[in-house]
Amino acid sequence: MEFKIEGNYPILRCKLNQGETIQTTAGAMSWMTEDIGVELSTGGGLMKGIGRMFSGESLFLSYYTAKKDNQEITFASSLPGTILNIKMDGNPIIAQKTAYLASENTVELESIFTKKFTSGLLGGEGFILQKISGYGELFLEADGSLTEYNLKTGEVLLVDQGHVFLFEKSISYEIETIKGMKNIFFGGEGLFLVKLTGPGKVILQSMPISNLAAKIIPFVPTQS
Repeated sequence: MEFKIEGNYPILRCKLNQGETIQTTAGAMSWMTEDIGVELSTGGGLMKGIGRMFSGESLFLSYYTAKKDNQEITFASSLPGTILNIKMDGNPIIAQKTAYLASENTVELESIFTKKFTSGLLGGEGFILQKISGYGELFLEADGSLTEYNLKTGEVLLVDQGHVFLFEKSISYEIETIKGMKNIFFGGEGLFLVKLTGPGKVILQSMPISNLAAKIIPFVPTQS
């Protein structure tokens, strides 16, 4: 499979030869040539599909397979942002619940919960993440631009929850409450932060959709 990520509002263009397959969540395809077949599947059983629904994805995965050589299928980002390609080598990563865009069908998706149900629930961005594993090309969609950190053992990064895009499985993840009533009511940073503890790689996104929506809502006309 050949692919190209292009544009300021990025699109992912994949060229498939006969028999090659790419998978994505249902409804994510933007356009394609005519000699590509599509099949829907829960991708490992009904419970896996239901788990993806909790993470904000669809119940079904779509599998697009080329019937002839030199077929093209294109996926567009849903928001201004970044499409990130990762070559999966068997080492799992943990991503935000809406990060998955597409992948080869040798990549597996699984919903996971934070260690404390109540912490994640109160954290504002949801307590469900996606564990992505397997082998092959993976394409993720981020809100805004990306910044990468490589944390050493015991090194800590505190992040507003919506800015967490992905991290390696070796990173410890928990929700931390901001201490002090002044911080809670006047700090402007919310009540909870994500505490990420190394070792491992962390990638953060600059413009989470929740923050963007909060900026736009005051300007939306309402009925008097």
